Amino acid sequence: MIDFRSDNTGRAAPQLIEALAAANDGTALGYGMDPLTAQLQERFAQLFETPVRVFPVPTGTAANALSLAAICPPFGAVYCSADAHINTSECNATGFFSGGAKMVPVTSEFGKVDPAALEAAIAGAGKGLAHKSQPAAVNLVQATDLGAVYGLDEVAAVAKVAHAHGLKVHMDGARFANAVARLGCTPAQASWKSGVDILSFGVTKNGGLLGDAIVVFAPDAAQQIGYHLRRAGLVWSKMRFASAQILAYVRDDLWLELARGANQAAASIAVLVRTLPGVTLVAPVEANELFIEMEPAALDALQGSGILFYRRGPRLGRFVCRWDTSAADIDALAGAIGRCANLKA
Repeated sequence: MIDFRSDNTGRAAPQLIEALAAANDGTALGYGMDPLTAQLQERFAQLFETPVRVFPVPTGTAANALSLAAICPPFGAVYCSADAHINTSECNATGFFSGGAKMVPVTSEFGKVDPAALEAAIAGAGKGLAHKSQPAAVNLVQATDLGAVYGLDEVAAVAKVAHAHGLKVHMDGARFANAVARLGCTPAQASWKSGVDILSFGVTKNGGLLGDAIVVFAPDAAQQIGYHLRRAGLVWSKMRFASAQILAYVRDDLWLELARGANQAAASIAVLVRTLPGVTLVAPVEANELFIEMEPAALDALQGSGILFYRRGPRLGRFVCRWDTSAADIDALAGAIGRCANLKA
């Protein structure tokens, strides 16, 4: 079996395993009052070129929901793409942890929020009317759940609209590393310098063992995050192990090296299958995901050939490359697609 189901099905990077073993020496205070967590704060301030607060969390859903709970009241509205993970795949965790926040999908292309549509949605929201959910936050997914990457100008355009109306901007960066690797920019340029107030910083999908992080650029949200984490039971007791993993992840740009490998694997597959008869790439291949349309019988045959992937309907398959996707995996998938592509019911 060759696995293209998701980027969280793969191995953890060995450097992170080694960091955990090294952290397992001696004693340290719990709940983030340890030297490694202090180092994490300093390292991320360097990485993002500005003072930040970093909160290791167990899951990406926790990062998203608690970030948004800190910037959106119970009666608030979060504007997002209809395809955003918070809207499709998190069981309304944001609504739960915020005490009632509402997701408001706005027009997007390949998961990228359209600034003009956002402006229209906020302008027509009934701001100040007690009968209406109040605009509070905007969620961007970078890279998007359809494999596209916002350009820096695109992030800034959405943030400009949000900030003009007094809304905070949250970035779901489960694949932030893949986006930064694609853009060739600095983490600062991809986040706060483009108007992002709070970032869910992904680790798990790019070689991590467990857990992601919340990175807070807006000082007024940081204290709120701490309260929400504790209330939710999501503060690591032995936090030094979570911090050790994340420190190893960003050391010597390992996180970007891993992401480049995943991105390049997806790009290589796209080149190999793009011109095959019966194959259509329905979304840009800008990070580590491919969305491929084929006849239902062709996808059935592909699944039967030992290729693992998720179906997004009878004609659409999603294929996700990982940091450890090999050249042999790439060739095997491309070859199998070529053999199956013209099969019809």
